[in-house]
Amino acid sequence: MKIRTAPIWVLLLAGFAAAQSTLAQNPAAPSAESERPTLTIPAGTRVPLSLKQAISTKTAKTGDPVYAETAFPFVVNDRVVIPAGTYIQGKIERAQRGGHVKGRAEVLIHFTSMIYPNGYTVMLGGSIENTPGAEQTTMKDSEGTIRQDSETGRKVRSAAEGAGTGAVIGAVTNGGKGAGIGAGIGGVAGLAIGMLSRGADVRLEPGSSIEMEIQREVTVDASRISSRREVIVRND
Repeated sequence: MKIRTAPIWVLLLAGFAAAQSTLAQNPAAPSAESERPTLTIPAGTRVPLSLKQAISTKTAKTGDPVYAETAFPFVVNDRVVIPAGTYIQGKIERAQRGGHVKGRAEVLIHFTSMIYPNGYTVMLGGSIENTPGAEQTTMKDSEGTIRQDSETGRKVRSAAEGAGTGAVIGAVTNGGKGAGIGAGIGGVAGLAIGMLSRGADVRLEPGSSIEMEIQREVTVDASRISSRREVIVRND
């Protein structure tokens, strides 16, 4: 007994042609990811931050975490892109204490991520552009290195004060002749004290105002930006 197979192949070919026709008329819809609205934070954007913990070159080490918080909302095209209260996380890239004779205290901080109040997290590259909340510090370079101001004047004053004190003691103990000797001894002592002591450390207090510069443009999902903090309730 012979089984006729021709009609089956005809049906299969007809079905394949119909499927091709359907695909041609209805191309694949774009994915949900590509449909999401995005906003771009341009490179060079400066964002004011408030430091959440103290940082000192006396104790800081490379790799230590740094935590800050945005102090004011940042707006692009009438839309808040970075709400106030957004957490900014970074780390210490380099920390150096002041030297005894030369070399000032320095600290380099880079920011790596931005955590919105609702938990949405975005990676970024940011550096410190300015430290209006830190006294006696300056920005050393474009990388964002914070450097303690020079203490040469303070050490010179210490030597001068030592010389003056030595002159008085020398004059009292040995008449006018001892003044010059005492001044010399006092000056050397003051200079020695200045050389033995380290330069002042860079210290940023909690709440210090710092300005972050975003080094490369950052794209954020507009639908996930929120100024409200989400509380996750767990039912154990």
